[in-house]
Amino acid sequence: MSDSERFTRTWHVSAGRGYDTAWGEFTGDRMRAHGRAMGLEGGPYWVAYELETGPGYVTRALRVAVDGPGHRARAVELLRDDEGRWSVDGQERADLAGALDCDLGLCPLTNTMPVRRHGLHLAREAGTGRRFLMAWVSVPDLAVVASEQTYTPLGGGRVGYASGSFRSDVAFDGDGLVRDYPGLAEELAAGPAGGSGG
Repeated sequence: MSDSERFTRTWHVSAGRGYDTAWGEFTGDRMRAHGRAMGLEGGPYWVAYELETGPGYVTRALRVAVDGPGHRARAVELLRDDEGRWSVDGQERADLAGALDCDLGLCPLTNTMPVRRHGLHLAREAGTGRRFLMAWVSVPDLAVVASEQTYTPLGGGRVGYASGSFRSDVAFDGDGLVRDYPGLAEELAAGPAGGSGG
């Protein structure tokens, strides 16, 4: 019997005045997903992304493409090898060394990896924050920068997120997927268990 679990989620992304739908699959401690998003803030624009992790939900690859009126079509590919080296469009990025995760701007899905890895959404009470270095990809320009972020379990499926001056208490479901991210996004619909990955 397979230990895979498929998921579909759609979020209203208030920060970008748009929507994001992700289709994916958890297999053991790995995740594969792809998604489509659109935004009106600084747009309109459309985003397509593919994400693959290795064991421990550590990013292996993120591929993102953006297009839309007034936006030159562009794409970016982030890869992380087994030695922890990151490359962006084939160029090594030493500033990302030590990062385990990518973080796609305005995409609630990419909060899932550190949350599931450390079981932060399952904590019954508040705990100590964990600091992470992320390979953050801004949307719609697709610039890639190193980003320091802190995730703090608050109990009851909530996790405090902090980066720079931004703070938000994010609600996650039992699968470690965002339900409500004040200031960024809110889930609109959850697909049925075992739904098609598209």
